[in-house]
Amino acid sequence: MQNFEETKTLFNNSSLFYIISTDMDGKYSFINEHYAKQFSHVDTTLVGKPYYITMHPDDRNTCIEVSTKCFENPTKLFPATIRKHDGEGGYVYTQWEYKAMLDDKKNPAGIFCLGYNITKYVGEELQLQKANEKIEQNSNTLKNIIFQQSHLVRAPLSNIIGLTSILDKTLLDSNTSNICDMILESSRQLDEIIKSIVTNART
Repeated sequence: MQNFEETKTLFNNSSLFYIISTDMDGKYSFINEHYAKQFSHVDTTLVGKPYYITMHPDDRNTCIEVSTKCFENPTKLFPATIRKHDGEGGYVYTQWEYKAMLDDKKNPAGIFCLGYNITKYVGEELQLQKANEKIEQNSNTLKNIIFQQSHLVRAPLSNIIGLTSILDKTLLDSNTSNICDMILESSRQLDEIIKSIVTNART
């Protein structure tokens, strides 16, 4: 327990880290000043209150599971991500390391936790995820455009070029033959434009 007391003293005035401990009844036995200030909207005297009053109800099971692991492996630290009430109807995300506390006789005495706010990081992760989803969506759209350009559009265009070429070789008057030549040339130009669009889209 001496190490825990030294750690509590060291981080009591931290402006970044949360330090808390709970007893075997699941009640706060210690909170540092930073934690007390950040969650004073829940209760101004958290010590002696149930640990779960500051958190999202769905995260209670996470605490129970991680605490169980701590007592099964008292020399190890175990991580947990917990949502905490922000005082405005929402939640902040916090990341923790849990460790079992043992008394002088090596009996379970509670849980010691070191944590910090990761809300900004989670927000950036969500933005990145949305951006990746948008990129994937745009990529699929681009693939569809490439397919349509290279198959659905060029197929009938190739037919037009072929039919115009055949028509141009039949006995036509000079005016009609000239029109066929212009249709053929315009079709070939359009075909080259489509080829260029498909090529650029694939690079």
